[in-house]
Amino acid sequence: MNKSRIDTSGNQSALQSPFAALSLDNLPEGPSEPVLPELPQLKNGRVVLRREKSNRGGKTVVVVSDFAAHFSLEQIAHLAKRARHSCGCGGTVRGRDIELQGDNPKLARTFFENEGFRVSGV
Repeated sequence: MNKSRIDTSGNQSALQSPFAALSLDNLPEGPSEPVLPELPQLKNGRVVLRREKSNRGGKTVVVVSDFAAHFSLEQIAHLAKRARHSCGCGGTVRGRDIELQGDNPKLARTFFENEGFRVSGV
C-alpha cells in the first residue's frame, strides 16, 4: 500500500493558501483608533479613600468610593483600569467602589488628584 504524500520540495502549487482568492475591495474601513468612553468634566468631583483589611485574610486594600452620580459604571471601570495601571497593582470594581490591592494610599491619592478629583480620607 502506497501512501500519498504532500510534496514540500518547492512545488508551491501543492500548498495553496485557502485565503489566496479572497479580495479586500468591497470591505468597509474599520475604526482607526479604539473608542474609549468619554469621561465627563472631572473638576469639582470628590472621592473618598479608605484603607480596609477586614474579611480579606490580612491583606490591605485601598477603597475609592463616593463617585458622583453622573459617572456611569463603564466610566468607573475605565477609571479603575487606569488607576491600577498607574499604581502598578491589581484591583477590582465592586458596585460603584474601586478596590486597589496593597497599602498604597499615596499613589491612589496622587492618581485621582491628577485626574481632577478632590480627594479626602486616608
